[in-house]
Amino acid sequence: MPYPEEYASYAPLRRLVTNERVRELIQHYEVRVGHIEEALPSLVSLTDLDYGGWAPDYLIALDGSYVPVQLRNGYPGAEMACLTIASVLLDMQRIGTIDAARPVDPVQFRLAHGSESIDCALPGSNVVLDDDATADASVRRVVYDVMSSAQMSQGQETLLDTYEALLAYKPTSHAQTCPYDDCQEATKSYLRGSKLYECPCALRRRLHSTDALRFTEGMNEGGGNGAMYAEIMQVLERLWVVHMLRTFVANGWAASLGRLAIILDGPLAVFGHPAWLGPAIEKELIRINEFVVRQTGRALMLMGIEKSGPFVEHFTLLDQHEGGSLGRFPRQSAFLIDDAYIKRNIVPSQSSKQYGQDTYFGRKVYYKNAAGARLVVVLPFLAPDHSHLSRAEAPQFPRLADTLHLLDRLFSSRYENAVAALVAAHAAAAIPRHMGQQVFERLARELMGTA
Repeated sequence: MPYPEEYASYAPLRRLVTNERVRELIQHYEVRVGHIEEALPSLVSLTDLDYGGWAPDYLIALDGSYVPVQLRNGYPGAEMACLTIASVLLDMQRIGTIDAARPVDPVQFRLAHGSESIDCALPGSNVVLDDDATADASVRRVVYDVMSSAQMSQGQETLLDTYEALLAYKPTSHAQTCPYDDCQEATKSYLRGSKLYECPCALRRRLHSTDALRFTEGMNEGGGNGAMYAEIMQVLERLWVVHMLRTFVANGWAASLGRLAIILDGPLAVFGHPAWLGPAIEKELIRINEFVVRQTGRALMLMGIEKSGPFVEHFTLLDQHEGGSLGRFPRQSAFLIDDAYIKRNIVPSQSSKQYGQDTYFGRKVYYKNAAGARLVVVLPFLAPDHSHLSRAEAPQFPRLADTLHLLDRLFSSRYENAVAALVAAHAAAAIPRHMGQQVFERLARELMGTA
């Protein structure tokens, strides 16, 4: 890294370009570009799917956002993050009435939805809470406190209870070390437990059931922790979905799930250190879905929407004519994607393990809706057969016809390839980056008494 005002010279560039080892390595690298075949893959037309006219009465959309904030407290690189997870409830019948009477009255539209959120301030590098020994101990403590206090319904289980139900699915073979570097146990292995408990070593330090998420293993003690904050955000988003479903069932509201749709911003997957949650969520969704089907005769309506990444980029390429203009992919058509296609065209791999096996609890489908929006949709695994990506058949995509018809209805012209429900959720969750940093830094300085 350069000093301030120090600029790079050309000498290292000349050295690298002429180095034989560098040239040899580059020569053997292969950039595998997913080819676009002359003919489009086999598509499913919306008209070919059996649709019974279902439409949700309500829709819940979820999105999260965080802003890292630099703190001037005497320690270099001190940082925290303000994080929010917003869930927006949309009254679809009311929105349908408003939509039929265009131009839409903004006041009436706002009355048709409400939102709630989980908000927290996460410590980062060189920031500790009260008497905690280290910054990573404070992160683990705050995550635990946030989960133990968040709940959808008073008197029912908390988000922590939901998490611990999923923790029961985690294989005991997934070993990890104690989060305390100075643990005095010979093996320094992490003892999994429930709620709050103590490390069995002589120090008897506090442990949390949520330590099994391993967020702080990726903590950067000397700089930014965007990756760790992103992991915490994705877990809270996905846990909240499962928490809502479990609360509906526990309160005897399972029949209501037959008239409800849930949309999550992002894939149905968990990445990074807490990736074990993906298969655990899959098992829990299958269990809940079996109960809901018995009560309502319908499977859960849940989907994730990906707005960026290689799958989105590949869909754009599929939609291009030879000259580069868009419109090749027909409207109201879907492409059900299997493992072989992914590895051949999108994420090159020769592995026998199927794509996303350790992280995803859903599978992808490309859909171009009636308005021409290209949507990368992820539908959940609600039965064991759904996760067999060696095939891609309509019955493996739960509520496929209902999902695609709903996506026709949820078109938003505000942004390219946008879904109206996610636009509302993003508006409730998004924190303006630059302004947010300034506002939260001033708030931190005021509350912490820093100069």
